[in-house]
This record gives sequence, C-alpha cells and structure tokens, in this order.
Amino acid sequence: MKSIPNRFYKSRLFVMIFEDREKLLELYNAVSGKDYKDPSLLEINTLDNAIYMSMRNDISFLIDARLSLYEHQSTYSPNLPLRFLLYLAELYEGMTSGLNLYGTKKVQIPPPRFLVFYNGAAPQPDRQILRLSDLYAVEETEHKLELEVLMLNINAGHNSELMVSCHALWEYAEYTGRVRNYAKELPIEAAVERAVTECIREGILKSFLQKNRAEAMRMSIYEYDEERHIRQEREDARKEGELIGWQNKLKDQVKKKLEKGKSVPEIAEALEEDEGEIQKLVEELEKEKQ
Repeated sequence: MKSIPNRFYKSRLFVMIFEDREKLLELYNAVSGKDYKDPSLLEINTLDNAIYMSMRNDISFLIDARLSLYEHQSTYSPNLPLRFLLYLAELYEGMTSGLNLYGTKKVQIPPPRFLVFYNGAAPQPDRQILRLSDLYAVEETEHKLELEVLMLNINAGHNSELMVSCHALWEYAEYTGRVRNYAKELPIEAAVERAVTECIREGILKSFLQKNRAEAMRMSIYEYDEERHIRQEREDARKEGELIGWQNKLKDQVKKKLEKGKSVPEIAEALEEDEGEIQKLVEELEKEKQ
C-alpha cells in the first residue's frame, strides 16, 4: 500500500539536540555502559524520508558494528515494536543494497537495539519492555519472530542514574518538564518563552537554546499542541465509551420494565429519566425485535 504523504511533519527537539555527535555518544555510553570517547566512531543512518512519516525514525546509528535505534515519545504506544520492525527492515534494505542475498556467502548485518525515551504526562515505570509478540493476534507457545523495545521514563524522579550519566538528557527533560508545568497556568507561547529564558539563565541547554532559540520555541509549541491534541482525543474517546455504556445499561433497564408491563411514563418516573428519551429507547427495542 502506498504511504500517505505527511506535509506537516516537523523535526523533534529531542532529535535536534542529539544530532550533536558528542551528546549522542554521551547518551549511548549512558544507556549501554560503554565508555567511548571519539564521536567520529558514530555512523548515523537515521531514515530521513520526511515526506512519509511512517518510514521516518528519530535517531539510528552504528557503532562497534552494532545498530541502535532511538525514539522519543511523549505518549505511550503499545505499537512501538511494530514501528521499530518497519524501521529496521528499511535500514537493513539500505545496508544490503547491491549484495547478493541469494548467494552462498553469508551476508552480515549489525545486531539491533531498540530504545524509547518517554517523557509524557501519563505515569509509566522507570523501565519496561515492549514486545512485538504482544501484538500477535493469536497466542503461540514459541514466537518465531520477536522484537523487544526498552522504554525508559526520563521524567523528573525517574532513572536518576541515567540522568547523572547523561547530562544532556537531564537538561532536555528539565526543559520539557518546565514547559509542561508552566503551560498549566500560561498560554503555551508564554510558557515556552519562560522556560527558554530560565534555562538559558540557569545554564540548562544554554548554548543550544541561544543558538536555536526561535526554532526550539517553534518545535516546543508544536510538540505541546500535538501532545495535548492526542490527550484530548483519548479523553473524548473515553467519555464516548462511558456514554455508550450508560445508554446500553439504561436500555437494558427499560427492556426489563417493558417485560413487566410498565408504560413509558411509569418507566421514565421509575428511572428518573426524560420521557422522550425513554420513548426513543422503546422504539429502538421494537426495531431490534423486527
């Protein structure tokens, strides 16, 4: 199926910060327990097809013949393993282009590792593993294809050792946390302006924000609005589900009273509901019988 162009794709602040090789190497060392010193060892190969968001990941790179794929998320999604599988297939396709996959000589590929850095508002544990097998439509005793994603919570109070090991990650989390907190009482533009000004004054992402102030503010406003939109959609869906549940329960009560020979006015009075609403439910029940 052809991908649908996404004209509204925008770069992420997380990506912009960790495109800096020194900061990315610091992050890799922090999560892997390694101690590499030379940022030139990183071979960044992030999928960069911004037209098709479904085939665009945040950061992927090679170091020491290993492939790391990093994603930043402000909302939890159980589908991350499947998304990573699609990213991985695209990357492997590019790496093996021109090689004879049908030959007798073994084609070597780098082993992958998948990480998600989560800083959303919904509570999540410090660490959790998301598995591709959790998405399978049927249960199997043995999974022939598995993919595990490590999701790390980088909100304040979580994974303190990681934050100490990677100061840039702590700075990013501190900045985005301030934006979210200030936005509770200020318009988002004012909240971002306050967070940026404070962080520069306090030395948090200072050089990055001074150099990229306008772009960082634009990204922050976009990302906050997107996160809020997703939260509102989920809340609307929850309320709609509750309403449907309530209506089904009311219909069941009406059905039982009709079976006992009660009239519409009697049912409305007993259930303390509008008589017109009860009449609609009665008509629906009659149609269902036909």
